[in-house]
Parts: sequence; structure tokens; C-alpha cells
Amino acid sequence: MPELGVNIDHVATVRQARKTNEPDPVWAAALAELGGADGITIHLREDRRHILDRDLKILRETVAVKLNLEMACDDEVTRIACGVKPNQATLVPERREEITTEGGLDVCGQLDRVSGVVRRLQDAGISVSLFLDPDTRQIEAAAELGVDAVELHTGQYALAEPGAARQKELDILVKSSALIRRSGMALHAGHGLTYRNVVPVATIDEMHELNIGHSIVSRAIMVGLEKAVRQMKQLVA
Repeated sequence: MPELGVNIDHVATVRQARKTNEPDPVWAAALAELGGADGITIHLREDRRHILDRDLKILRETVAVKLNLEMACDDEVTRIACGVKPNQATLVPERREEITTEGGLDVCGQLDRVSGVVRRLQDAGISVSLFLDPDTRQIEAAAELGVDAVELHTGQYALAEPGAARQKELDILVKSSALIRRSGMALHAGHGLTYRNVVPVATIDEMHELNIGHSIVSRAIMVGLEKAVRQMKQLVA
């Protein structure tokens, strides 16, 4: 059964819309754990648009499950991560103007930069995952770097119309998943996964971890976060 990592960035987004102290992502993490979350995922962006340094520090002290820190290959954020020591760091591309992460990390195009960050994180005892498109070249480059896991970007699958178009994208994910497992890396997936489309991805052979945020937080507005996580946990299982 895949583990469910709950991304709580959007809770912090609501807080930062008013620059106040609520809703507190630390509270959200506790409720997600009560709902059965196997991990808590946060993205400490360079511009600090939602998650703040304060959130990361408190969550590191309070989260009882895996803490997964999404981050760019940035020197300052890498230094912070090595000091706080989350259980896992997931390297993602980052652009200031984007609303959310768009596409996977280009490992092939910045091999030396990514390699240096991976080495610093692993030397600090942090497990490293790379957020990648289902692209053979990128996955093979990740394997050469010796990372612990690859998180497949499921955005194209999520955007595809149900039917043949979505099945085509799922087939691409399945093929890439097999390559990741053969390369000795753990298989993760995330981006755009919802209550309607998660099951086919969750049932990919040896899927280890799914990271889902927007859909859970959206449903939580209606039903409450603990219930939303329990419902997603049942689907993942």
C-alpha cells in the first residue's frame, strides 16, 4: 500500500493571504496525522510565499511522521534544510512567476548543480527525492546521481481527458515507474492527483509514496481536514 504524504502548503497560502497567524499549517499537520497521513509535505520557496522558516522549524519538532521538504536547488534553502534535517528533501524546479510547480526538474541540463545539492543533503543524513517528468533521460540521470527516490510528475495524466488520452498518460507513467524501480530507486508520484483520478496511479506496481495537497485541502474546506485525509487514505489503499 502506498504511503500518503499530505502537502499543507495551501493552508499556509490562506494564512499568508491575510498575513495573519491562521490557519496554522502546524495545526493542519496534526489533523492530517490524525487522519492517517504517513507524511507531511511542505515547500519552502525562495520567496516564502506560503510556508515560512518558522513553519519548517516547528513542524520538524512536532511532526511524528515523515517530514518531506520540497525545495529548489538553492544555496540558502539547502543550508536551512541541512540544519533542520527533514526526513526527506524533494528537489523541484522553481520559478517566481508560477502558481504551482510546473513540470519536472531538468537534471540533465544542470547536472553539476543538482549533484552538489544532492551530495550536501545526503551528507547531512537526509533522504533525497527528485521531482521528474516521466522522461527516460531524466530518470537515468537521477540514477547516476544515486538519489533515494524519484517522484513522477503526474500533471499531464491529471490534465488528460478521461478515456484514451488519460490511459495513454497512465501508460507512460507505468513505463517510467518500471525504470525507476529497476534503477534501484523508490517510486513516488504527485501533482494534480484528486479523489477522482488517484486510484490508477496508486495501484502502479511498487508505488511507495503519493504526495497530494490541493485536492485534500479543497475537500477539507467542505468536510474537515481529518475526514478528507481519511477518505484519501482509503482510496490510496
